[in-house]
This record gives sequence, structure tokens and C-alpha cells, in this order.
Amino acid sequence: MRMHTNKRKRPQAFTLIELLVVILILAILAAMIVPRVVGRTSDAKRAKAATDIAVLSGLLQTFRIDTDRFPTTEEGLDALRTPPSDINNWRGPYATKPIPADPWGYEYIYEYPGPAGEDSFLLMSYGSDGQPGGEGEAADIIEGEEG
Repeated sequence: MRMHTNKRKRPQAFTLIELLVVILILAILAAMIVPRVVGRTSDAKRAKAATDIAVLSGLLQTFRIDTDRFPTTEEGLDALRTPPSDINNWRGPYATKPIPADPWGYEYIYEYPGPAGEDSFLLMSYGSDGQPGGEGEAADIIEGEEG
């Protein structure tokens, strides 16, 4: 009669080589995917800033139609939410929500008069670095409006 030893099978585990192969595959996938996602995030932020600037430009034009002038540099974009003290025909608030920061957390820059004189303003974001100039994601996004 044969004696059977009661051998229990040990649970199978991954070998070190198998684990290294899996980690290598994940690293390769991450190296291919991450740059694409980061690039799209940058493009999305620039598009959001351009959209915000276009919306704010429209609100500034409405302010001008009602008051016959653009807000001064000192009054800034806050004049879209609260009436300046020396103004007639203000029919705001023109912006129902607080004026947003740009997608990088900086305030939009508003200057009046703009490059074309008294009938224009300058509205811009300095991009990701918050500094004038720059390239790529750090490039300025500028809109100058003529009334």
C-alpha cells in the first residue's frame, strides 16, 4: 500500500521577473499617455482663458453702451459688478458671478484706454507664468477692443 503524503500546494506567486515586466509595461504606457494628457490640459487652459476674455469683452461693451464709456483702469473689471461712484446709467451688474481668475490663478489684466486710444481697452492674461511675454503655455493671451 502506498502512503500518500498530504502535500499542500503553495499558492502561486509572481516571480521577480514577472513583476519587473509588469512594472516596465506600466511605465511604458505612462510615458506614452502622460505627455498627451498634459498637452491637452495646457490647450484647454489657454482655450478657457480666451473664452473668459471674450465673455468679459462682451460685458465691457455692454457697460459702454449703457454708460457711454469703458471702466477706467482703476475701476477695473469690478465695475462690471458694482457701480462706480461717479457714473450715470449703470444698469448692472453686468457680471452676475465674481470675475474669475485666469486658469492659472492670476487676475486678468484690464487697461483703459487701450492701444487704439479712448475708444479701446486692453484685456489679457499673462499665461501660466503670470509674466509678460513667454512662449507656449506661458504666452500672453490678449484682446484689445475698439468701441
